Amino acid sequence: MQATRKLSRFLKPYWHWAILAPLTMILEVSMDLMQPRFLQRIIDQGIAHANMALVIQTGILMAVVAIIGLGGGVACTIFTVLAAQGCGADLRSTLFGKVQTLSFGNLDKLETGKLITRLTNDVNQAQELVMILLRTMVRVPLLLVGSLIMGVLTSPQLSLLFVVLIPVTLLALIWIINRSFPMFSQVQARLDALNTVMQENLAGVRVVKAFVRAKHEIQRFRRTNDNLMEQNITAVRTVAVTMPFMMVALNIGVVAALWLGGVRVKAGGMQVGQVIAFINYLMQTLMSLTMASMLTMRVSRAEASAHRILEVLDSEPEIKNSPTALTAFSGRGRVTFEDVSFSYNDDSFDPVLKQLNFVAEPGQTIAFLGATGSGKSTLINLIPRFYDVTGGRVTIDNVDIRDIDEHTLRSKIGIALQESVLFTGTIRDNIRYGRPDASEEEVLAAAKMAQAHDFISHFPNGYDAIVGQRGVNLSVGQKQRIAIARVLLTQPDVLILDDSTSAVDVETEAKIQAALLRLRQGRTSFVVAQRISTVLTADKILVLDDGRIVGEGDHHALLASNAIYREIYASQMETGASNHG
Repeated sequence: MQATRKLSRFLKPYWHWAILAPLTMILEVSMDLMQPRFLQRIIDQGIAHANMALVIQTGILMAVVAIIGLGGGVACTIFTVLAAQGCGADLRSTLFGKVQTLSFGNLDKLETGKLITRLTNDVNQAQELVMILLRTMVRVPLLLVGSLIMGVLTSPQLSLLFVVLIPVTLLALIWIINRSFPMFSQVQARLDALNTVMQENLAGVRVVKAFVRAKHEIQRFRRTNDNLMEQNITAVRTVAVTMPFMMVALNIGVVAALWLGGVRVKAGGMQVGQVIAFINYLMQTLMSLTMASMLTMRVSRAEASAHRILEVLDSEPEIKNSPTALTAFSGRGRVTFEDVSFSYNDDSFDPVLKQLNFVAEPGQTIAFLGATGSGKSTLINLIPRFYDVTGGRVTIDNVDIRDIDEHTLRSKIGIALQESVLFTGTIRDNIRYGRPDASEEEVLAAAKMAQAHDFISHFPNGYDAIVGQRGVNLSVGQKQRIAIARVLLTQPDVLILDDSTSAVDVETEAKIQAALLRLRQGRTSFVVAQRISTVLTADKILVLDDGRIVGEGDHHALLASNAIYREIYASQMETGASNHG
């Protein structure tokens, strides 16, 4: 329960509901414990002596007590729901906020599917645990202890049955709990896998259809789904033994109480009502143990979820601000890579980038060219410090970017990523994403510069047109142009375009490049591209191969001195000439 205790801090803002719920539950349990004694009184004093007035009086009292208990139970439920829902909402918000603070490296390890499970199913399990703790886990111990005490007071002789039945029942329950706990942990892990498969398929449904792999994906999902089902069945089958065992123990206890009580009633040592009252308390005691065992299973499952939630909450971002990080920084945009090496997952034996050295002077445009997998996008991700370098350092105006506040650094950098991600909302909202306070004129200017204004104007609602989830109602080229408009609107000191025009036609790209030429004046720009035409006007072109810089210079210098650049240039120019012809 250590993980659950750590999450109990989320219940503190709702402490008043958390206190009122058990108090009202005490009222309900107290009323329930009084009922068998009233029943004993009706049988032994009312019916046995034909005293109907006592029977009616006690019956009315039982009804009043039951109504009071009902009121306590309803109030407990209301207070429990208020506390549990508030706690769950806060936990979900905190978890989502924590995810926003994590670095790319953390997110790579946690994976999207697993995070979705933690934010939904696992939080629901924790929320359900609060309801169990405040209601049922309060009721069960009170009812168990109260029934034991009342059973002993009702018949000390018959209460010896407790000594036999309770230890046997507890040993069986402990065995079941110890077997079931790891099984429920596996259930959550397999639910992770199921969510991952679903998330991948929903995000890549077009790829699935394009390659006619629907049957394969259905089979993959079925396998994962069957694994989850089998693990659930295994866990539930283990728990299912509990109820039959408890019913056997309960029935044995009732039979024993009836037999022993009957003997004593015949001998004149007990009364019939006393035996019936004791049997009621015996049943309440054993049923309380049964409920306790079932609740322990639920708590075990919630504990597994709590561990998974804490795994996220306790994650430390790999990218952290130093205590002396600069929160105010206004440089000219001189970016330097000094012996920079980088590897994912601390794999120093096979780094993605190896000993990179180059300087981007203020106002220069630096282009990166190379085969897929040469490290271009990885290099770009180091400038806004999405990842930290493994070796060497990256500086802006001679200041190590690790010494600049993360938000301050990124506010100076505008980046259009290779994959254009748009959010549900209007086109205007998506363009304003980096500058929510931008004026209408600025939005229009950015859209025109990105060659997006014309196609946006053709939508029935123009800039108020709704963008579907991940921009499904837009073409790839349209999404790229909106993404470029979004970054242009921020007017950054350092501009990064990561193959951001790959899906637009050559004519549109030429217009975008002409607009960007004006925009680049006075700011440092980095361009990653597959097309030679995109990089021809760059001040400096860096040719990458296997994580190393194998060529540096402008177009003419590289054409004269670099074989890899000449090969790329020749292949694209010949293809272009062939297509033209």
